[in-house]
Amino acid sequence: MLKVGIFGVGHLGKFHLNNWKEIKDVEIVGFYDPEDSIANEVVEKYKIKRFLNDEELIESCDAVDIIAPTNFHFDLCKKAIRKGKHVFVEKPLANSMTEAKELVNLVKESNIKLQVGHVERFNPAYLSIQELELAPMFIEVHRLAQFNPRGTEVSVILDLMIHDIDIILSIVKSEVKNISANGVAVMTETPDIASVRIEFNNGCVANLTSSRISMKKMRKMRLFQKDAYIGMDFLNKKTEIIKLKTENDIDSFSFDIDTVVGKKTIAISNPQVPEINAIKMELQKFCEAIINNTPTVVSEVDGLRAMDVAHLILQKIKHNTISN
Repeated sequence: MLKVGIFGVGHLGKFHLNNWKEIKDVEIVGFYDPEDSIANEVVEKYKIKRFLNDEELIESCDAVDIIAPTNFHFDLCKKAIRKGKHVFVEKPLANSMTEAKELVNLVKESNIKLQVGHVERFNPAYLSIQELELAPMFIEVHRLAQFNPRGTEVSVILDLMIHDIDIILSIVKSEVKNISANGVAVMTETPDIASVRIEFNNGCVANLTSSRISMKKMRKMRLFQKDAYIGMDFLNKKTEIIKLKTENDIDSFSFDIDTVVGKKTIAISNPQVPEINAIKMELQKFCEAIINNTPTVVSEVDGLRAMDVAHLILQKIKHNTISN
């Protein structure tokens, strides 16, 4: 039985709590949250022990789930790792690159598993393309959200865009060559809307737009590669593939087009999207990594790489703001 302690039972924390309750061979030993109103509600509803000391909770479990605000990630992760406890921590990994690098080094020196909560890696739309051979040369991303004070302790880059940065880095097997970025602080003290262009050494270009002050929600990523277009709708959990037809494309809608090199057949398909709970799946995979002693799906190094690009973007935005 894996004993789990939860840090933070606010909005997202309750989602985690509900999913932990459904995972086999897991015991929730308790939670830590300094907000009395939230904590009292959880004790009453879930009948779970509230710990008033974070270190006492860490001592009592095998693994911790940290869903506290970003500025608490480093301290809680560090305490847990030094006690030899496995760590699941929400994105971003830490509040600064210095903190993130120290956590990566601590994990390297320990015998624990750490997974970062980049939940879009478990989005059904993304899972539906895992069998495809991906080699995109152009990527277009729009992630728009309505304003919500929750999560605004960090910029829109670290709040929203970092999901797409993580996925792009996992798909594009090349190092970042150049970044161009512009952003504006509208409702908070940090950028609330940003437009970013990432160029990779292999020639791939990714254009990303993120906003947390939009009138409508949108979470879409489009991949363009040789002979294929792949569109993922993370919000509505749908995927569309348009490509040159092969003998394996038997279930797709197809039509012929005339090109300068002759007639070609275009196939349009909607791959089957699995019906899964992304949060539950990421927590289950974290447990499996602990039990089977296998790498986590989104490691501390993945979290650091996403943060590195995110902070480079923030530096570009800051530079452009000062220049203007």
